[in-house]
Amino acid sequence: MSLLSRFSRKQAENDASLEGKMAIALAAATKGDYATALSIWEPLARAGNARAQNNIGACFAGELGVAKDAHLARDWLTLSSEAGDPVGQRNLASLLFKGEGIEPDHERALALYREAAEKGDGEAQDMLSWMLLEGEIAGPDPAEARRWALAAAQNGSAASMTRLGMLFHNAIGVPRDPVEAARWWRLGANAGDADGQAMLGAAYHLGNGVARDSVEAFAWLLRAHEGGSSLAIPFFAVVRATLDADQLAQAERLAAISLPDTSAPSSKAGKP
Repeated sequence: MSLLSRFSRKQAENDASLEGKMAIALAAATKGDYATALSIWEPLARAGNARAQNNIGACFAGELGVAKDAHLARDWLTLSSEAGDPVGQRNLASLLFKGEGIEPDHERALALYREAAEKGDGEAQDMLSWMLLEGEIAGPDPAEARRWALAAAQNGSAASMTRLGMLFHNAIGVPRDPVEAARWWRLGANAGDADGQAMLGAAYHLGNGVARDSVEAFAWLLRAHEGGSSLAIPFFAVVRATLDADQLAQAERLAAISLPDTSAPSSKAGKP
């Protein structure tokens, strides 16, 4: 066996060993056993593994197995971010955006979200879309907001699906299109977004983009209400008042049916 072949075999063994350790740690964290997870992540993080650095930072940020410490969270997430890990970049951006326990830095947060978004991180794409639409940091950019919302939606972000519906509903950067708005709200609603469920319920109530259907409207508003969407509040009692006892029971039965799993794989893998 040549020296190159032996080196390649050894590298493959090391990669398999690392993958196995990370899988064991993630399984432990999923079960709430952060002591075991951290005991595996720490030596890997100190050796320069960017995802392990992110995971430790996320634990300090979220008080998972360790006391909450925003400064240690920032330090570990900075190491992960600087090593190019998109999850580390997204989590550092979140920490800097919220500014809980540390000085907020919204401009750096925006830049980090963009870096992670460009690497395909769906959650970063969703947050970047929202920030570009709000425009409080760099000014509103509806076209870029829509581009990143589409990318996030393709990565399974239900919130971005709902946001795309809002863009078509309010004619923000696109022509007003009630049918397209309802289509995106349905996708967001089926993926579990409570605001998407509220807006789809409102669309059925008003007959905007879909045929008017009070039973269907209230079924979606029930889901939205259960999910805590404030957008359902203006319509909930109004739609309920239009239903008789049989229709109300039918809407409640519809609302209780499990939604189809229409979401794509998200970018949460590897995050504690």
